[in-house]
Amino acid sequence: MALNVLIVDDSPAMRHFIRRAMAGSGIELDRCEEAGNGEEALARLRENLVDLVLTDINMPSMNGEELLECMDADERLRRIPTLVISTDATRLRVQRMLSLGAQGYLSKPFSPEALRAEVERVLQVSL
Repeated sequence: MALNVLIVDDSPAMRHFIRRAMAGSGIELDRCEEAGNGEEALARLRENLVDLVLTDINMPSMNGEELLECMDADERLRRIPTLVISTDATRLRVQRMLSLGAQGYLSKPFSPEALRAEVERVLQVSL
C-alpha cells in the first residue's frame, strides 16, 4: 500500500530525514509533500488530501497545536490521521496533542523501525 503523506517541520533537514526514515523502514510512498509550518500545511491539504500528516510542534507562523486545531475545525481535514513527531515528549505535551486530535506521538530522535510501527498503529494497517 503506497501512502500519500505530508511532512510538516520547519527544518528542511528533519523533513528530509523523516522521508528517508520512511523509505528506509520499507514504507512505500506514492506522494510525499512537505510544509515548513502549519499555514503551508493547510494550504497543501486544501489542494490535495493525504493519507497521513506527520507534524512537528514548534514551528514559526503556525505551530503544530494550531495546525491540529484548524484541521479539527475543517470537516474534510479532521478525518486525516495525524502523527506528531517532536523533541518535546513530556506527558503533558503528549496528552495535549492527543486531545487536539493527533492519533500518535513519536519522540525525536527515532529509528525507522519506530516510525514504521507508529505509522502502522495510527493507520491500523500492516505496511
